[in-house]
Amino acid sequence: MNRIKNKKILITGGAGFIGSNLCGYFLEHNEVVCLDNFSTGYRHNIESFLSHPGFALIEGDIRDFETCTLAVTGVDFVLHQAALGSVPRSVNDPITSNEVNVSGFLNVLMAARNANVKRFIYAASSSTYGDSVVLPKVEDVIGKPLSPYAVTKYVNELYAAVFSKTYGIETIGLRYFNVFGRNQDPGGAYAAVIPKFVGQFLRHESPVINGDGNFSRDFTYIDNVVQMNELAMLTDNPEAVNTVYNTAFGERTTLNELVHALKEFLSVYDEKIAAVPIVYGENRVGDIPHSLASIDKARRLLNYQPQFSMRAGLKEAVAWYWDNLKGEN
Repeated sequence: MNRIKNKKILITGGAGFIGSNLCGYFLEHNEVVCLDNFSTGYRHNIESFLSHPGFALIEGDIRDFETCTLAVTGVDFVLHQAALGSVPRSVNDPITSNEVNVSGFLNVLMAARNANVKRFIYAASSSTYGDSVVLPKVEDVIGKPLSPYAVTKYVNELYAAVFSKTYGIETIGLRYFNVFGRNQDPGGAYAAVIPKFVGQFLRHESPVINGDGNFSRDFTYIDNVVQMNELAMLTDNPEAVNTVYNTAFGERTTLNELVHALKEFLSVYDEKIAAVPIVYGENRVGDIPHSLASIDKARRLLNYQPQFSMRAGLKEAVAWYWDNLKGEN
């Protein structure tokens, strides 16, 4: 695969889960500017980069336009990952989610436009499909949003499209589907399901599945997401820009299947985990029952070939969690 080289790349939310993986990958051949306020990201995710001559950290908030203007100085590409994720968080506090995910997004986009950044690539979300029951999810067919978070991510797409038409800045949105992997935080009230379950299993606690476990998701390993970001930067096909892409593997897994796969892989390291029972609870407000991406558009226009299935990625993730979390549980 071709590599982006000798560019200056701004990664907002660069100390977060996805952002820190992007920082590490692109720092091998480029200058990287990381903008983060550490509200959900962690300094330890980028600790090893701080001494790298090509890495710069700006500790600041995307809700401050002057900070965004500073961050885009001399930048070729923006990879905008900064956001307040989580459907439940947005249900509990829609105002802050909107301030960060909409006003903050607009600040970074406007600053990028003013600085004549070549291309603005941003984290969109599968939540944009809302109440659409069509499977697999195809980029042009969406429903009505089911949470404040979903509203904010759809507004991002609308702003990006308007800026492309009005100001000529190239934009690409990547609709992430349930991304997982190294650096994903297992703690906190809004932890994603995979790291949360891993942390519970390591403590020999029963994970709680919302509903009967038959809801399904297109779980996507982090390296597939890194690949998509690079492909979005590399393309010189006019048809491939100013649009959005599903970023996924293209297979769905039920929560029951997921939890049993986690048990299988974790039991290699600790056989007691095999006996930990599973608990079932109520469905969660704002959750969609099923999610499965069509990745045909990304294959056709970006030559996307995801390298990691859910199970292959889960093996990698479990090994990372065992190395990094076993002493904490």
